[in-house]
Amino acid sequence: MNRRDFLKVSAGLGAMATLQMVGISCSRKGPEGPFSLPGLPYAEDALEPCISAKTISFHYGKHHQGYVDKLNRHISGTPFAKMPLLEIIRETAGKAEHAAVFNNAAQVYNHTFYWNSMTPKGGGKPQGAIAERIDASFGSYDAFAEAFTDAAASRFGSGWAWLVLDGDALTIVGTSNADTPAASGRTPLLTIDVWEHAYYLDYQNRRKAYIEAYLESLVNWDFAEANLA
Repeated sequence: MNRRDFLKVSAGLGAMATLQMVGISCSRKGPEGPFSLPGLPYAEDALEPCISAKTISFHYGKHHQGYVDKLNRHISGTPFAKMPLLEIIRETAGKAEHAAVFNNAAQVYNHTFYWNSMTPKGGGKPQGAIAERIDASFGSYDAFAEAFTDAAASRFGSGWAWLVLDGDALTIVGTSNADTPAASGRTPLLTIDVWEHAYYLDYQNRRKAYIEAYLESLVNWDFAEANLA
């Protein structure tokens, strides 16, 4: 999906309300509850050789599906069952009594955002408005890539690295486990998943090689730029 199609799909729905997800809604009713697994924006083998179809099959079909299923179970019979996904995330963030709901809702959000942060034959230096904003915030694309790589590679244990719009500036945010910058009102532009299941079948312990492949060959800059709107 190109940027024009993205904007047609998401027009009028509000940047955060649509999860900035190329028209994918996470509020459709599923067979076991209010949420269902959003479709992938490409075939399972479309990101090869950088990410294998086997990894996508397990990561998307098992892990992501599992978060959707557990979220539906946790919110069944509660007021959360009638809320949009982002509202659930913000209502439960930082509340120990709702940790299970937050963790699963945020992981549904994070994973959907991750799939859309990538595209076949993506990556490399961006152009257009997103490139201008990166240069203004980081000095150059190379400086951004170095900082993003450091944030993702140095994340201890499981988590995420994000490019976000925070006020008028772009910045890089690292989050652990299920945490997400969307919980605090910042606008995510793209993300990389650095939980081991995201890369271990393809890269084993070479997390940095996975991050480099993401930046060089997978980043969906049209998606990131559309999220600036």
